[in-house]
Amino acid sequence: MSNLYEKYKNEVAKKAMKELNLSNVMQVPSIKKVVINSGVGGFRESKEALEFFEKELADVAGQKPSERRAKLSEAGFKIKRGDLVGYATTLRGPRMWAFLEKFINVVLPRVRDFNGLNPKAFDKNGNYSVGITEHTIFPEVNSNTTKGVRSLQVTVVTDTNDSDKAKILLSLLGFPFKKEESKKKVNG
Repeated sequence: MSNLYEKYKNEVAKKAMKELNLSNVMQVPSIKKVVINSGVGGFRESKEALEFFEKELADVAGQKPSERRAKLSEAGFKIKRGDLVGYATTLRGPRMWAFLEKFINVVLPRVRDFNGLNPKAFDKNGNYSVGITEHTIFPEVNSNTTKGVRSLQVTVVTDTNDSDKAKILLSLLGFPFKKEESKKKVNG
């Protein structure tokens, strides 16, 4: 079992109960799943690059991603209905916790000029999305042999509909959010 899951069960749930004034541990928000998405962009014509990226994404996520195909044709982007436009994978259970632990402790510290995650990237349903511009920050990806740098989107889906509760949960789990600066009035 993941160390992050043990931390959630033993420490985070108790702290969240106190911070959110909850009476029952079952009311504590939890993470349902993690979704990793990536578009294929300009390299969709290269079959070798697609296969290589699919393998890299499978290594990063710990399971094979599913293909995402275009539902409509779009002449401006030279996309026909049914063309491959991206990959996605959904992580749940032990794989999800292992990925989150790696993401917090290994991947985010490798981001160049990292100042913290944006605390305003929550949607109205309490889900948090992080955009990653270079997939080579994952330790499973060899930057010397990769066939181009790709971007990813990692979405953490919680079971709460309140973004404030989700933010408390993720900060207790160790997500490094930027400190929100108080707005000061400048006189003069």
